[in-house]
Amino acid sequence: NLYIYNFFKIPTLEFMKIMALPFLFAVSLLTLCSLFFPKKKMELSKQEDQISLSPKRTSAYLVLFVLSILAVFGIVHYLIATAIILVGVLILDRKALLKVDYPLLFTFLMFFIFAGNMGRIDAVRDFFSYLLNINTLIFSAMSCQFISNVPSAILLSQFTDNYRELLLGVNIGGVGTLISSLASLITFREYTKQQPKHTVGYVLKFSMFNFAFLVILILVCELVKCI
Repeated sequence: NLYIYNFFKIPTLEFMKIMALPFLFAVSLLTLCSLFFPKKKMELSKQEDQISLSPKRTSAYLVLFVLSILAVFGIVHYLIATAIILVGVLILDRKALLKVDYPLLFTFLMFFIFAGNMGRIDAVRDFFSYLLNINTLIFSAMSCQFISNVPSAILLSQFTDNYRELLLGVNIGGVGTLISSLASLITFREYTKQQPKHTVGYVLKFSMFNFAFLVILILVCELVKCI
């Protein structure tokens, strides 16, 4: 979302307007599923460890957080915000920089390079442009099922100006297969650590609900588009 928002220079209110319907509809579906489908109630264990927060450090991190939000909306230049945040973290907790997932950041960098190179190949450009002209929303959602939604957003943005349907497609496309979203893979990995004997059952239930969500959300957005 941040990539598409910045790449196409979408006005903030327009971005929120585009995403309002699928967001509300998805939240409604999740709420209904949570109310009616679970058969067992899970008890959550209470964490006994007492955690104390330093008011000064908490305030400092809150300021850095607000600064990052201002950079997202273009109120503060991102290079200035990055420099201030980096210095702030170095002062507050330099060890935190060692916990950053640098391989993931490197992977995103490779996605950008890959997308840029693919966009320079005429045959690839013509092929993707043709498919996106037919239906940007559906094709971008289907692309996510095979190469995940972040790579799809980066790659397909090179071949279309229809940012509205691309934005909807890669968000809706985050449901479906396990690889359609990095979040799904992280969830699957954590679940298998806790319940290694129930992997097959998890995948079956995950696929059933996710593909149902995928079909419903695509139909809803397509219907709204036709109105």
